[in-house]
Amino acid sequence: MVLEVLSNLILIIGLFFVFLAMLGLARLPDVYNRLHATTKIGTLGAFGVMLSILLRVGFSPIGVKAITVALFILVTSPIAAHMISRAAHRHGVGLCKESVIDEYGKACSSACSIKENE
Repeated sequence: MVLEVLSNLILIIGLFFVFLAMLGLARLPDVYNRLHATTKIGTLGAFGVMLSILLRVGFSPIGVKAITVALFILVTSPIAAHMISRAAHRHGVGLCKESVIDEYGKACSSACSIKENE
C-alpha cells in the first residue's frame, strides 16, 4: 500500500516535470533555451516516471527495463543536447534578442583562430 502511494506520487511529480518540459519547448524563444528545458526537466520527468514503474512492479523484467531506460536517458540526453546546440551554433542559429552574452561564441572564435594559426 505504501509503495503504491509512493509510486503514484513519484509518477505525478514525473509527469508534472514532463509537462513543464513540453511547456518550455512551446514557449521559450530560441533553440538553446528550448534544449535547456527539454534536457534538464524532461530528463528529470522521464526518470521519475521510470522510477515509479520500478516501485510499482519491483525488480521484474519490466522494472529492470525501466531502470535501464532511465539510466540511458540520464546519460545520453545531456550529450545529445550539447551536440545539437553546438551544431546549431556552428550553423549560425542566433540567440534570442534577450540574451546578453555568448560565452560559447567567444570560446569557439578564439579556439578556431588558434587552430588556423598553427
